[in-house]
Amino acid sequence: MKEKLLQIEGLSVGYDGKTVLQDVDLTVCSHDFLGIIGPNGGGKTTLVKAVLGLVEKQSGSIRFFRGGEECGKITMGYLPQYSSLDRKFPISVEEVLLSGLSGQKGLWGRFTSRQHELVGEMVERMGLQGLEKRPVEQLSGGQLQRVLLGRALISKPALLILDEPDTYIDRRFGGRLYELLDKINRECAIILVSHDVEMLLQHAKSVAFVSGTLRFHGGTDISASWLDEEPSPLE
Repeated sequence: MKEKLLQIEGLSVGYDGKTVLQDVDLTVCSHDFLGIIGPNGGGKTTLVKAVLGLVEKQSGSIRFFRGGEECGKITMGYLPQYSSLDRKFPISVEEVLLSGLSGQKGLWGRFTSRQHELVGEMVERMGLQGLEKRPVEQLSGGQLQRVLLGRALISKPALLILDEPDTYIDRRFGGRLYELLDKINRECAIILVSHDVEMLLQHAKSVAFVSGTLRFHGGTDISASWLDEEPSPLE
């Protein structure tokens, strides 16, 4: 049975005095796979950042639930846009994966042996064997994507949020990403922002069109006329 994880009501968000999103309503439940599409500048990334608490809302509410009861927060994993990453930061693959568990460090600020075991398991799951000590600046785009996806997953989140993962997929991993997400969706809910509408519709369970506000479709059988109904970006 699905349980509600996230409820957004009347959300408006903006920057520098300009509203980017307004009157957004959305509910996400456990094991949902929501695909978010829309034009550049329409507010897709702003929406996921608001959910993550990375931007302030102007009005409305974002509420989280666990076991049917409202709670302060839920565990979320986040794979950001490629353009937002600092490839030159001196950190290894293993250290990036461990950083996904930083909120679960022990009393003395050290990672436990079990947490190091989880890193090993995630290395294998993401196909990163042999790269554990390699600095991230030496990775290909696809390898880096797998590392960051592993970091987002290692804490076993209730909700996984991915913002344009298609932009740095290498050929070898590209065909496996959505297959992997299908398996991950058995463990947690997913919100995926993507420009690859065709691929997204093959794997998502519902769709939201974001362009100044949000229109939700509780399935993936969307028509060209539904897409043509897009609202204009806010002035």
